[in-house]
This record gives sequence, C-alpha cells and structure tokens, in this order.
Amino acid sequence: MRISDDRYSRDRLRLDIAMHFIRFEARTHTTRQWTGLTDDRIRKLYRAYLQDGGRRVARHRGKSPRQSAFFMRTARLRQEAAALASICCLLGLLDGGTGARPAAGVTRAAALCQAYETYRSLVSMPAISFEHAVLLVETLARGQELRCGGCPDCGVLLVTDPYALHPARCVRCAEGEAADNPAPARHRSRTAQLAGSAQP
Repeated sequence: MRISDDRYSRDRLRLDIAMHFIRFEARTHTTRQWTGLTDDRIRKLYRAYLQDGGRRVARHRGKSPRQSAFFMRTARLRQEAAALASICCLLGLLDGGTGARPAAGVTRAAALCQAYETYRSLVSMPAISFEHAVLLVETLARGQELRCGGCPDCGVLLVTDPYALHPARCVRCAEGEAADNPAPARHRSRTAQLAGSAQP
C-alpha cells in the first residue's frame, strides 16, 4: 500500500509540474524532459487545462533557445539572470560555485517552477521567459559556457562568462566606478568636437 501511495503521489506531482510548465508556455519536449510524461499525455493535459477555464497560452513550436550569450546581451539581462540564478541557488538547483547539478528530474522541476514564480514576483516586467530560464539552469549546471561567480567588489552573485578577458562586476559597482572616474577633460572635449562636426 505504501508503494502504491508513493507512486500515486509521484504521478500527481508530475501532472502538477506539467500544468505549471504549460502555464509558463514551455514547449512540449521541455515538459517531457523535466517530467517524464509522454507527448500525448502533455497534449491531453493542455486540452483539459483549456476545458477547465484556463487562459489560452501560446504553444511554442520548434527548438528551445540555445544561445547562452542571450543572458550577457544587456545590463538588464545580466541583472535578471543573476537574480534568477541566486533564487535557484537558494532552492538547491545550483550550488553557487560551478553550478554543477543534474539538469532535470521531477523534484528539480518543482524547484524550477518555484524559482521562476519567485523571479516573476520580484521583477515587474521580466525579460527572461520560462524557456530561457530552463536554458540558464541547464547552462549553469554544465558550468562551461556560463558559471555562477561573484562581483570582486561587493561579492554579490553574478552569472559570468568563464572566458571573458576581464572579471565581471555587478551593475551597481560598475556604475559607481564610472561616477568616481569620469572621462578625462581632453576626451570629453574631443567627443564634443566630433559631435559638433557631425551637425549639418
């Protein structure tokens, strides 16, 4: 009886997680990878979700995002990636060092959903989709293209490129240094001259 109860609880957890993935607009193959459910079962869950009055969600097709450079494109994305990675570390999805952890699994899928929900509650207009959150966790788990690191000035957790020529710094420390060390007057004058010459 205990084995049957445990199996039922685990199956129920898979279904609950799959429903979260559907609400987060995850692709079918992503849901399958993290829950172990079949494609047919996932499609039936989606139809049942709509029949129960759930809001219509986008059904993305094709390949999931694969470019880890996405998280380094802008200061905002770097900040949000660091925030999401910090939450993942707190929930045990990542270790805060190399990030080495198994990438998928039902228990970890539940933690991933919790991490993403927390991230969305903290960021007013999140720039990282759920599929990109999956990519971030998987990339940091491998620890090759991106890693969890720390700002050399304040120690806050950052998502870093291990092949970068200069150590990464958080946005606040980088902005503080720029404010403390303004561009030399000669450089500012030259910039103004160039801007003036561009005027018609």
